[in-house]
Amino acid sequence: MKKTTGLGLMSGTSLDGLDMVLCSFLQEKSRWMYEIISTKTVSYPDLFSRQLAEAHKYSGLMLAKLDREYGRWLGKKATQFIKEHDILPSFIASHGHTVFHQPENRITLQIGSGAEILSATGITTITDFRSVDMALGGQGAPLVPVGDYLLFSDYEFCLNLGGIANISCVNDNKRLAWDICPANMALNLIAGKMNMKMDRDGIEGKKGSVNKQLLKELNGLEFYETIPPKSLGREWFEGRFLKILLNHPTSWYDKLRTVYEHISLMVASACSSNPKGRLLVTGGGAHNIFLIERIKHHSKHDIIIPGKNIIDFKEALIFAFLGLLRLENKVNCLSSVTGSSRDNIGGSVYQPA
Repeated sequence: MKKTTGLGLMSGTSLDGLDMVLCSFLQEKSRWMYEIISTKTVSYPDLFSRQLAEAHKYSGLMLAKLDREYGRWLGKKATQFIKEHDILPSFIASHGHTVFHQPENRITLQIGSGAEILSATGITTITDFRSVDMALGGQGAPLVPVGDYLLFSDYEFCLNLGGIANISCVNDNKRLAWDICPANMALNLIAGKMNMKMDRDGIEGKKGSVNKQLLKELNGLEFYETIPPKSLGREWFEGRFLKILLNHPTSWYDKLRTVYEHISLMVASACSSNPKGRLLVTGGGAHNIFLIERIKHHSKHDIIIPGKNIIDFKEALIFAFLGLLRLENKVNCLSSVTGSSRDNIGGSVYQPA
């Protein structure tokens, strides 16, 4: 069977920039295989960083304008990336930037107009992967587990340490997945209070001490007692997590150290259903030496840190794969993961005339 080449675009809650991966997929019998051709991360201009961070406060008109402007920017960067490699993908799949995610209200919004991406590139574009699942009563997230199931099935657990930590695994022959806790979005926020963009390698976090009372309050948040499927968004982070973190009377160093402990404990707890197995770790947090040390301390699993391309671009790779499944009218969202009424095929398709 012939290979299909796609371009995946990913913007996470950490606002680190736009991840792009040019990749190809091939299905032989029931097994899918992938090849990463090239990758690139483009930092956001300062204006976009501010706008995306504050988009949830915008009026409807301002948000509609930003959706279009951001889509044009995505299309421009995708076009430049494609020209650099002289490989024309069959499609572009874009996650977009999440502004709202409120499953309890059946609301989710990822901006970055697919029509604008199509206009800039002339290439079939798939966006808005979450809305169908949410309309079917699901969380609309996480979506990556379909790719974990079909592309990374050699691992018992797949952990992503992005702005939010999430995990997927197989239990009773079903793929399950859920958001675990805030990760880089919490660490980066504290780092910002300490006049740093990030706590590289966890160097500053190691200088602090765990505040037992703060740790107890964070660990005791009601979300952690909820049975999956479940997902987190900015709203919960600001309304619940930050209220405890920011109001606690301890130093920033101790808050940073305590959040490291909180994340590692929550990850270990998420893996407790299977006491052994291979745990694949990806996302920006996989580069954080101290965070990985703490996860290893609390976990008995075989922690696998892959190569840089998989660490940094696995989500973009999988969104390209979700786009391919959408174009082939194959399931790309699992009800066992999101809690929707049925497996479904998500994504809005924009095609050239």
